[in-house]
Amino acid sequence: VQLQASGGGLVQAGGSLRLSCTASGRAFMTYNMGWFRQAPGKEREFVAVFSSSGRSTYYADSVKGRFTISRDNAKNMVYLQMNSLKPEDTAVYYCAAGRILPYSDPSKYNYWGQGTQVTVSS
Repeated sequence: VQLQASGGGLVQAGGSLRLSCTASGRAFMTYNMGWFRQAPGKEREFVAVFSSSGRSTYYADSVKGRFTISRDNAKNMVYLQMNSLKPEDTAVYYCAAGRILPYSDPSKYNYWGQGTQVTVSS
């Protein structure tokens, strides 16, 4: 599976962005699709995941109520709608595909996109 993330940019606090992740390869539907982020000097952290079953989504507490993850299996796409952005959301955002729990552990994901920069100004 190859992943490519896009949609990042510079936005003012309170604004919105929609990230997209395009997956190529087979068996997209069998992967949990997650979003992670990494700010300068910090470890990569879990943001959200959409399970392979299509029935479950999970979010980090820091983004709950502001971010929404969705996936379109017919198009091999996963999205992250980010609303009410804050300066602390500034990071490089990565999409990832994996099959093993726990969802929040980046080491459980086998495939990663190249990352897209999100910068939120105050």
